[in-house]
Amino acid sequence: MIEIKHISKKFDSKIILDDISAQFKPGMCNLIIGASGSGKTVLTKCIVDLIHADQGEVVFDGKELHKMNEEERKSLRNNVGMLFQGNALFDSMTVEENVRFPLDMFSGLKKEEKQEKVNKILSRVNLDGVNAKYPAELSGGMKKRVGLARALIMEPKYLFCDEPNSGLDPQTSMVIDRLIQDLTTEKNITTIVVSHDMNSVMEIGDYILYLHQGKKEWEGSNKDIIYSQNQLLNNFIFASDFLQDAKAMRMMAKNKI
Repeated sequence: MIEIKHISKKFDSKIILDDISAQFKPGMCNLIIGASGSGKTVLTKCIVDLIHADQGEVVFDGKELHKMNEEERKSLRNNVGMLFQGNALFDSMTVEENVRFPLDMFSGLKKEEKQEKVNKILSRVNLDGVNAKYPAELSGGMKKRVGLARALIMEPKYLFCDEPNSGLDPQTSMVIDRLIQDLTTEKNITTIVVSHDMNSVMEIGDYILYLHQGKKEWEGSNKDIIYSQNQLLNNFIFASDFLQDAKAMRMMAKNKI
């Protein structure tokens, strides 16, 4: 579990995050949503210590991040997987080399052991037989799955996904969502997804943290969001071209159909 307590951050005099607390539990897809500039990315960077919060605590399974010694920090880094918005694949490397890269950098495994792990995770994300291909030869959805395979190759306890469906068509987005959800459940990972995609919110949002202008405005599940009376949240989800199904579901609940 990852717990954040009273996280605040400002740049110069501008407040970016204002006293945010939340719990992100393992085996669940935890989503952070909000309009551009709401603080989603800064909050995520504070959690992984790419940005140091001005105040507050980040706790990984009972251990406060900034009280960890160097050995504990190294262990934490090896237990964090990252799926970047732009995939961040190395164009000059094959799929196999991209996925194996963390193993080459941080593990002491033998070549045969690395190969076995690479093949296994590629199979799990439905990419059998693409080991020798280069990123330029792959579709957007395939690149995203390679990025996911690389994020999971070290068998992390914590997985961070930044806009995993960015640039993907709805059908491919659904495939990525289900993969993230299935792998999170199977491996009991604490997964945090930053997303603008309201279809993803409704599909995999076990826990949703909604930020508005740097503040925690609402939290709940994808079931709770349908019945929310929070006007700022409602304005956000219905202004984002969210499927009209949500409105229909709300009307059905109101009329007890």
